[in-house]
Amino acid sequence: MNNSDLADSIAAANGLSKADARKVVDGVFAAIADAAAKGEEVSLNGFGKFKVKDTPAREGRNPATGATIQIAASKKLAFAPAKAVKDKLNG
Repeated sequence: MNNSDLADSIAAANGLSKADARKVVDGVFAAIADAAAKGEEVSLNGFGKFKVKDTPAREGRNPATGATIQIAASKKLAFAPAKAVKDKLNG
């Protein structure tokens, strides 16, 4: 499922136009991304949590040459599903 499929599903379920539903979907994802950029945790009851995790700098290898390289520290967005979602996935 992609953004358009999600918007189509929301439009059908709520009697919205596809364009309005697409704006809602894009707005939700933009709000999650903005909160993550600020380092905030986004918790959606019954769905899960989005958290920003820091990965430290580390040493790696160039697979083509075998040379050692330094991999910079970065931030990653992690998702932890809620129990209700886990239960739905596992029957």
